[in-house]
Amino acid sequence: MVTGEWAQEFARDWVSAWNTHDLEAILAHYADGVVLTSPVAARLLGDPSGNVRGKAALRAYFAKGLEAFPNLKFELADVMWGLSSVVLYYVNQRGTKTGEFMEVEDGKVVRVVANYGG
Repeated sequence: MVTGEWAQEFARDWVSAWNTHDLEAILAHYADGVVLTSPVAARLLGDPSGNVRGKAALRAYFAKGLEAFPNLKFELADVMWGLSSVVLYYVNQRGTKTGEFMEVEDGKVVRVVANYGG
């Protein structure tokens, strides 16, 4: 069960890992069988489904993203949590707003749905 305290700590660690561009620290948050769905993945990977399946594929996608956006930086705006999920709401270095729904099992993210705003 996700608690507010766990969600806040998870969010801080997750943002810190991304802001330091530490791929291993980023990946530590995800389960081996993770599935991520994102419009950015669709664009970067040339796959209209936007699905990235498994930690190995996620590693390749995140590495490509860090390379494509060398100035990538996130500022956490809000954290929401449910029984087995968190939503991280943040703004990137270009001012783009993002909300990521993350389903969690045993402390690791098993499913991500990323949504972007202006």
